[in-house]
Formats: sequence, structure tokens, C-alpha cells
Amino acid sequence: MKQSSIRMPLRMLTLLLGLIISAGAFAQQITVKGHVKDAQGEPVIGATVRTAGSQGTITDYDGNFTLTASKGATLQISYIGYQTATATASPKVVVTLQADDKVLGEVVAIGYGTVRKSDATGSVMSVDADQLNKGLATSPADLLQGKSAGVQIIDNGGSPTGSSTIRIRGGSSLSASNDPLIVVDGLPISSTGISGGDVLSTINPNDIESFSILKDASATAIYGSRASNGVILITTKKGKGGKPRVSIDMTGSVKTVAKKVDVLSADAFKDFFMANYGSNADAVAALGESSTKWQDEIYRTAFAEEINASVAGGYETSDKAFKMPYRVSAGFLNNDGTLKETNSKRGTLGINLTPTLLDDRLTINLNAKGVFTRNQFADEGAIGAAVQYDPLKPVKDENGIHGYTAWMNNGSANTMSTLNPVAMLEEQSKMAYIRRFIGNAQFDYKFKAVPGLRANLNLGLDFSTTTGWNTSLQGSEVSLHDKTQNGSGIWEKYRQLRRDQTLEFYLDYARELPSIDSRFNIMAGYSWQRFFNRTTDLLLSNDGNDTEYATTPLFKTESYLVSFYGRLNYTLAERYLLTFTLRNDGTSRFQNHKWGLFPSLALAWRINEEKFLKDVNWLSNLKLRLGWGITGQQNINQGDYPSIPTYHTNQAGSYYVLGNNVIVPITPNGYAADIKWESTTTWNAGLDFGFLKNRINGSFDFYKRKTKDLLNTVPVPALTNLTNQLLMNVGDMENTGFELALNFVPVQTKDWNWTVGFNLAYNKNEITRLTANDDPTYQGVETGGISGGTGNNIQIQQVGKPMNSFFVYQQVYDADGKPLEGVYVDRNGDGQITDDDRYCYYKPDADVIIGFNTEVSYKKWTLSASARSMLGNYVYNNVASNTEMKADMWTNNFISNRLTSAPFTNFSQAQYKSDYYVRNASFFKLDKITLAYQIADWARVHATLQNVFTITDYDGVDPEIYGGIDNNMYPRPRTVLVGASFNF
Repeated sequence: MKQSSIRMPLRMLTLLLGLIISAGAFAQQITVKGHVKDAQGEPVIGATVRTAGSQGTITDYDGNFTLTASKGATLQISYIGYQTATATASPKVVVTLQADDKVLGEVVAIGYGTVRKSDATGSVMSVDADQLNKGLATSPADLLQGKSAGVQIIDNGGSPTGSSTIRIRGGSSLSASNDPLIVVDGLPISSTGISGGDVLSTINPNDIESFSILKDASATAIYGSRASNGVILITTKKGKGGKPRVSIDMTGSVKTVAKKVDVLSADAFKDFFMANYGSNADAVAALGESSTKWQDEIYRTAFAEEINASVAGGYETSDKAFKMPYRVSAGFLNNDGTLKETNSKRGTLGINLTPTLLDDRLTINLNAKGVFTRNQFADEGAIGAAVQYDPLKPVKDENGIHGYTAWMNNGSANTMSTLNPVAMLEEQSKMAYIRRFIGNAQFDYKFKAVPGLRANLNLGLDFSTTTGWNTSLQGSEVSLHDKTQNGSGIWEKYRQLRRDQTLEFYLDYARELPSIDSRFNIMAGYSWQRFFNRTTDLLLSNDGNDTEYATTPLFKTESYLVSFYGRLNYTLAERYLLTFTLRNDGTSRFQNHKWGLFPSLALAWRINEEKFLKDVNWLSNLKLRLGWGITGQQNINQGDYPSIPTYHTNQAGSYYVLGNNVIVPITPNGYAADIKWESTTTWNAGLDFGFLKNRINGSFDFYKRKTKDLLNTVPVPALTNLTNQLLMNVGDMENTGFELALNFVPVQTKDWNWTVGFNLAYNKNEITRLTANDDPTYQGVETGGISGGTGNNIQIQQVGKPMNSFFVYQQVYDADGKPLEGVYVDRNGDGQITDDDRYCYYKPDADVIIGFNTEVSYKKWTLSASARSMLGNYVYNNVASNTEMKADMWTNNFISNRLTSAPFTNFSQAQYKSDYYVRNASFFKLDKITLAYQIADWARVHATLQNVFTITDYDGVDPEIYGGIDNNMYPRPRTVLVGASFNF
């Protein structure tokens, strides 16, 4: 079941060379000499002049520049404090820049429209595509790492088919989703992932134009029901008219495993084993004579290649009555994983049309994105098996199973033993084919009879189908260890169909009131969304005849959201701003409490526009923001029917045969008819500032978020429901924190340009209530299952503590700092060690998250870097707690390896619940370094190193573990990437 990897370097270099030669043949180059001045005729020193995709040059002390460009190319001239201008490349060019505060004048996306950044009253952060150090980004979420204060992106390991977790200002729920709402080109996207990936994994990052991140309630409340965890608005690239412009981006990558688990070598393991089991003849007889590095056997050097191409331009009639900017893009990614047998291939096609008709009164935005993804998964249990498998055994053994080494009992497979990790990868196949379409048609009409009034209709569809196969070979060790297969093998096919439909309509009216020096904008709308999901599973035996032995019945589920919403923006004297929003949401998920009302109010004061600061030249921006709002949450992890009676279809193993029919039993589920919306109230105070024409700018925000009616799983009295635990609205939780974002332009000269970005976020989380009657004896809800033992949980939700706090015994150490086995502190003083002595000890979420990025340009060279740091986060090292004890080195007639730390602890039995295994995982990571060279205005080459290094005291493979439990994660690779971009 091996798949050949596509090896791209030679093929890619040949293609790059061909493109460069062919492009040079038709791109006629000229020398452009120009002059840039302001409205007063003064030269603008240090203005950036470039063509599309080029770093270009910078004007000298007389405002002059010289640039080599293609004849007729469009030049872009920009400088902080002035509006960006364009000009056509010719031998002599004179450009006049109009004064404008760039930061205050730019437009940012907000819910259902855009707003000048100077008029934004909420906490909104905008990131343009050209500000991103991309590297190998398989999902748009990867692009945002470290870019915005309070926004945390954690990829859940290094798998090419994996997903990322996004958190904005911490989590606001225990049992519901903590994912932010994602809106792509005005279309809200369901947070449900597809075949293991996150909601964004099937969107091509190369198509992204910009991100807007809405963080506080005054900014997010317009989305009401799904905005408790923030909103990320994604705008994709669109045509801007004019002649066709072709862009091609190509990259090739080489990936290696950055760090592996430190296990005992063959010789060290043999010594350690003999020291503990040397007197056991059976154990000694089971020792092998090989020296196998099992982690080397399952990992590989992996390759990835990606190519993206687009054509953008516009068409218009001679009378300009009809205009249609367009952009068509296509992309292909082939991405091997460092774990053998893992791969992801993705093909994308995007079409954006923006026709305008009726004298520019009707604008139609047509967005369509088609994606085809082929994911090849592997059994990631092989990662843990490679850590534990006996290093004295070889990979292959003709006396084993199918030629692989296997632990046997009297000639049969020892089903209690660790599986051969190489066989786990090579004798199973897991494939998924995903087809997804995301598209919407948005009609925006400006009424001629009522100036300022426009109507917007948005029709959207997110449709995907997944077809997957899971197989294991008949007679394989994997199949023999499976109690259902019992060696017969398996051929399992599953299908999923997901269809999300959206209809939204709103009216927007804007008017200037010169007589009172004010303006206002009022909007009101209606939204309807349907979420439909259908799955089926066909399970066949692998006896050579594809004999069906079980079929899971068709499963369908759907939910609806219906909303009414409105917003008022009012500006007085360009200094005093007010925003009020109100949204009323109805959900089908709650039987008796369908509707939730979510208001917000925000005020802002542009202090620098006051007369006493108007003439202060060094102050570019000073704005105070105050906001309050309530947002809701109904996307709970209990499916679409948590408040009505439902039945559960039993899994394979509980089926029985009646006559010639296979009977699939069903079981009634517990339910709570009166559950309702979680609601999160947020208070936010912010200050935006800019100095020296915004060469220094940033923002500071302080916030407090309180979630009430928190959904929590609590015990229920016996015989009162169909379960002993039930999801109910009984909790409260608070998040308090602050955010700081700073941007600098320390150097801007003719040849040099240096920008620096820094952001810092602090968040404190506390559960304030978990029971309906504030029962002081209620310990909380244990969570955080770990490997080892039966039903062991290592975390808890407890009042007065952060969510997911580690719940452990306090370890006692000897004088040399060595943990004493089974010796814990009697915290309640009752003379014995029981569960009552466990305590809350740190938490997985960081206190402080820091992001840093910088870019230095010298003539045609550009060097950029991005880094992140997390401080105060802790990780439970489950790899160590499950692979240090001596007791299981020889058990059930098989041998297991141990970590290099095992001789130090020397534990006889596992100490799963000791706080010794809760480790400080604070870290600093240099994520990416990119070096680029601008060959010409139409060609650029670059090289990137990703996952450069990590500084941490954590002794595991990687300190960045979402959820805080390290249990043999797919290691993040170190990647070397080279690429080229062409623009014609």
C-alpha cells in the first residue's frame, strides 16, 4: 500500500527556467525616470515605486527615481501619509501624491460591509496578503500565526491532512464550540471540519486578499449567534479591470522531522532491561539481537510542490455602461507528510466576476471556488508504537506475520502486544476524496430615487462530498489485533454530504448632514441559513469476495438559523462616533428557547481631531474606543438535536443476526428540553495611536468577557433521565485581559526599508460557577483523557480555576530532586492519599502570547522573519508518564522500550496522576525566515526556512500542544522552501 512520492526539484527547476526564458522574450524592458512630489510641489523623499509584485525602488532626496520596468506596466507609488497613486511606465513620469493619513483612510471589512478605519469603533484588526510571510501554508489559518494580538493559531501537529485550532481571546465555553465564525466573501462558513481538516483546509491560501479580525462584542455582535469567539472575515482576490494580468507562483519544499522522542538505544535498553529483568529467563529469552531505530523506520524526508496561476483584468463596453472585472485562478498542491504513507493533494479553481450595470448602480459579486482534495492518512498510532517497540527486534522476520516482526504466543499473534509500527503503516490504507464548492452571488443595488439607499441580496452555498475508504489486509497483524475483524481484514467505505445554504438581505441607508456636521449610516436585514449533513457507512469483510457483514444505516441531520439584525453608525464633527447593533437569532437546536437577543453599543472619540491637537504634526492618530455587547452560542458539541428525544445507532460489535438479516440495535439518548443559548457579555476599552505620519502606530485594548448560562455536563439523579450525566445551562466563566499591537518603520531611505511588527496579549480565564445552586461540595467535571490505565482523566473544570486545569497529586521529592514513587502530599491532612488530595495545578493555556515580524529591504533584496512566544502554558507529558515505568517493560510476553529518562525516575509502576509530569511548556519559536530577490519587475525568487528553532525547557518533542496533553503527536517538520513568482 505504498504510494510513490512526486519528486519535484528537477522538474520544477526546468519549468522555472522555461518560464523565465519565455517571459524575457516578450517582456520589453525600458528605463523609467520619474519624479514624485506632493500637492505643494515639494519632493517626496523615500516614496516606494514598484510594479505589481515588485519591491521596486525608493525616491531619493530630490524625489527622483529610476526603475527598470516592462513598457506599459502599471507603477504604484506609495508613502506613509499619502494616498497611493498609479502611473503608466514610460521613459519620463511625474507623479503628485495627495496628502492622506494612510492608516486612518484605509477601509476595513466589518460585518455586512466596510468602514473607514478612522470610523471603526470596535476592536478590528486587518491583515493584507502582502503583509504575510507565507512559506508553505496548507490552510489560510497558517497565515495568521503571530500576526494579531489575542489571536492564537495552533496547528494540531505536522500532518499534511491535519487541522489548525483558532482561538480569539481564549475560549468562552466548556462544552460548545470555541471556534471563531469564518466569513468568506460575505458567506458565513460552518465550523464543521471535513475529513479531519479544519473549516479552512480546502481553501487555497494563495487566493486570499486580506483578513479582518473582529474581536470585541461591539464588532462581532452583528453576527450574534456564532460570534462569541470572534469573527474572521476573509476577502479573496478579485479583478480590478484593465488589461489581463497573469500571475504565476511556484514553490518546492523539503521537510524533515525536527525532533524525535528520546528513547533508549538498543544497547542502553538492553542494559536497563537486564538490570531489572535479568533474573527472568523467559524475559531474557525474548530479547532480540538487532539494533532498530523504529522512529527512523516510520519517518522520511518529505517533499511538497505547489503551483498557483491567475489571470485578472476587466472588460467594459465602449460607452462604459457595462463593466466586468474578473479574476480566474487555479492551483495545485502535492504535499507529502514526514510520516510514511501520509499525503495530501489539492486542486483548486476560483472564479470572481464583478460586473456593474445600470450606470454603476447595480454591482454583482459572483464568487465561486471549487476544490478537489485527495487525502491519504496513516494510522498515527504507529508514532506511539515506534516509541515503545523493542529496539532489539528487526523490522522484518520471515517467521512473523506477512514477513514483519510480530510478537507471538504459541504460534498465534499476541493480541496484547505493541503492533509493529512499520506494518501498521504499510498494511493499512486510509483514503478520502473531498469535493467542495463555496460560492455566492451578491447583488448590490443603489436606488436612484433615494440617494444613499442601497439593497444587498446575498445567496450562498457551501457544498461538499466526501468519499473515503479504510482497508486492512486479511491476516495482517493489525487485523488480527482487531476484535471485530479477527484477522479477516476490512474494506470500509463511507460517504458524507454537507450542504450549507445561506440567504441574506439587507437595506443600507447613508446620509450626510452638513448643517450639523455629522453623518449616519443605518442598516437592517434578514438572514436564513440551513445546515444539512448526511453520512453513511458501508462495512465489508476482506475475504476476497467482499462479503458484506454490516451496514450502518443512513444518518441525516440538519439545523436552521433565522436572524433579524440592524446597525446604526453615527459620526459627529469627525470626532465623536457611535455604533449600535441589535440581532435577534432563532435556532432549531433549542426546543423551548429558540430565540436569543444580542445587542451592542460602542463609542469612539478621535482625540487628535480636537482643536487643541489638530496642529500637532507629530501626532497622526489618537482614538479612544469604548464598547459593550452580548453575543450568543448555540453550536454545542451535542449534535443538532440536544433538546429533543433521539436514538443512537449502535456500533459494530453489538449487531446480531436474526434469520438472514443483520439487526442493528438502537438506544435512546438522554436530552434536556430546556437548554438554551450561552451568552457572552464583553466590555472593551481601546486606544489607537499613531505618530510621525504613522511610522509608529498601534493599539491597546483591555477587555472583560463573562459567559453565563454556560453549558456543562453535570450528574443527574438516577432514573430521572436516560443518562447519568446531562448537558445543562448551569455555569459562568470569565476572561479578562489586554492586548498591545505596535508597528514601526525605523528606516525608510532610497535603498533601505525596514518595518517591524510586535503584538502581545494577556488573558486570564476563570470558571465562576458550575452548578445551579452554587454547591460548595461540588468538585467539578473531570476531563482530559490520557493514555494508560482505564478511564484516567488528568484535567478538571472547577469553580475558581481556569478551564482544563490539571488535576493531580502533589509529588514529593528526595534531597536530590528525584521524585519518590507513590509518595504524595496529604493535602487534606486525613492521613491517607485519596482522590480528595488531588489539586488544580497550572493550566494548558498561556498567560501571555507574543508575536513578532520584521522585514528589511535593500534595493532588490528582502529579508523577512516571523516569530512567536507563549509564556505560562503547561503540558502534561503523557509520552513520559506512559513510557517510563519498569513494570510494563516485560508484560504479557512482549517487551517495550523506555525513554532515556526512565533510569532517572526508576518508577516501578506508572504514576499517571503525579504533578511531576505537568511541565512548563513556555517557548520562543522562530517560525519563518524568507530571503527574496527581485530579478525584474515581473520576476521574483525566494527561499524560506520554516520551524527554524524552538527555545524551551520542555523535554518533549514540541511544547506547543493544544489542550495541554502531549500524547505522541505527529511532529511538526522543519521545512526548506524555494519558489518563484511571475507577473506579466
